[in-house]
Amino acid sequence: MRVLLIEDDQRLARLIARVLNEEHIQVDLAHDGETGLDLALRGVYEVAIIDWMLPGRDGPSICRAIRGARLPTALLLLTARSQVEDKVSGFDSGADDYMVKPFAFEELLARVRALSRRFSQPSADPQELRVGSLVLDLRGHTARRGLRVLDLTPTEWNLLEYLLRHVGQTLSRQQILDYVWSYEHDVQPQMVDVYISYLRRKLNAPGERDPIVTVRGFGYRLEAERA
Repeated sequence: MRVLLIEDDQRLARLIARVLNEEHIQVDLAHDGETGLDLALRGVYEVAIIDWMLPGRDGPSICRAIRGARLPTALLLLTARSQVEDKVSGFDSGADDYMVKPFAFEELLARVRALSRRFSQPSADPQELRVGSLVLDLRGHTARRGLRVLDLTPTEWNLLEYLLRHVGQTLSRQQILDYVWSYEHDVQPQMVDVYISYLRRKLNAPGERDPIVTVRGFGYRLEAERA
């Protein structure tokens, strides 16, 4: 899962990021509204956690901009405001959930997971991503194809997760780069090709069909296995 956290309290932001990282959730941080919105509009996040009061642009205006861009990102507003009219204003701006500070990190994590399940592709088990014989166990952080366990590096895991979440969609190299490598601006698009090659070696045993399709001049697509 990839989460965007927009929070100007840097100490709180670090604590939230650490809690999410411990659950193998990728977190990108922004500490002001304009930077946060720029990141959000890249369209690579399952969930965005957005503080109400931010420098530059407030949380509700960020929510409205994301909804105006028709992005499927789930939006969770954080605020010290607890009045009913504030909650109504937050939901009217496009937020999907609302938490009042101070809050328990366990509850925040549960809400992030719930939002991710609601906005992800339907699955018989919300704790796994499954396409044919390919399975990512999100809780156990294990991957397998059929009965074979796949020993993936963190980068290979993130790459396969992104492909699984967008099965059947052709993803450009830049889209993959934005999701998997995030802030690492010195990473070149050719790195996508290198890691696709690494991933293919681990996914495909002799005689197995390669589920990753190369779209020349553009990017890659993960296809479901044919019956």
